[in-house]
Amino acid sequence: MFSANDFIPTQYSQSIEGGNFQWSAPSNIALVKYWGKKENQIPANPSVSFTLNNCKTITKLAFAKKEKRDAFSFDLLFEGKPKEDFKPKIQKFLEHVEVYLPFLRDYHFTIDTENTFPHSSGIASSASGMAALAMNFMSLEKALNPSMTEEYFFQKASFLARLGSGSACRSVKGSVVVWGSQKNIEGSSDLFGVEFPNAIHDNFKNYQDTILLVDKGEKQVSSTVGHDLMHNHPYASSRFAQAHENLDKLIAIFESGDLQEFIKVVESEALTLHAMMMTSMPYFILMKPNTLQIINAIWKFRNETKIPVCFTLDAGANVHVLYPENVSAAVLHFIKDELVGFCQNGQYICDEIGNDASLTD
Repeated sequence: MFSANDFIPTQYSQSIEGGNFQWSAPSNIALVKYWGKKENQIPANPSVSFTLNNCKTITKLAFAKKEKRDAFSFDLLFEGKPKEDFKPKIQKFLEHVEVYLPFLRDYHFTIDTENTFPHSSGIASSASGMAALAMNFMSLEKALNPSMTEEYFFQKASFLARLGSGSACRSVKGSVVVWGSQKNIEGSSDLFGVEFPNAIHDNFKNYQDTILLVDKGEKQVSSTVGHDLMHNHPYASSRFAQAHENLDKLIAIFESGDLQEFIKVVESEALTLHAMMMTSMPYFILMKPNTLQIINAIWKFRNETKIPVCFTLDAGANVHVLYPENVSAAVLHFIKDELVGFCQNGQYICDEIGNDASLTD
């Protein structure tokens, strides 16, 4: 059984004056939702997600040794320009992870980051962003300790990413990723995400996700605030039990390839997430009228055509339309004909299941 202390290094065998790394980390879309957390970013319930392929954050980390190791020192650029309002979150992250990365005060860092999709609009930009940053820090730690194993590298990267943004731990390694201890999933942990270890039917290979951008603006409530509202939520315990049950259902569904049961679990999870927000105190409605229009149109299309297309939602108004690759032509035709009109400026992103974070040039 892992503990956080397993990620505290004792000493480094190498020294390094400066350099840079660049990592690309994918966003992810949860099928069983994480909503509610305990101290130190420990999830109140397990979750499972599809890693995305096109929606990602690309972060370059340049570092140079300092004379004094008095304080954290970093510049933050977003799409090449200084982004001061992001800096407090990075500062807080560094404070959280310093015990696990004791070299952080030794260097001045320049963090240059960009997204391939709109940030802060419910497409888990904090997940891919924190995962990319964690991967870069782990590359530096591996340079200081070259004997580090690949397994440890990825586990610790996921562990660190979690301390910046919970769902970020699902954006490090794997196409289907589980975060949170679940007795029927070997190796699952509250501390980091793990690749789903069980069989996955061919029906779910190359699964498609078209993201309909209903509202690209800032969310009216941050995920942190939303998670905190679960502490005294009247339905919290029932919700956490439901998440465990739905994850168990997905184990069987992934093995059998049962798309109808997949649809039931995924759509129920999406609506439950928003139901928790609507029944918290204070309460929020993050869906927009066009979100509901899209959901109803998907239900009507599926009922009429029997094509196994479904939706899921993150903590925002945008709609993720999920469907197997073999029905892509019909679903994309439907999206263009009937759903694009509900998107802000007609914008949507075609994506699909992806894989690990990757070191880039």
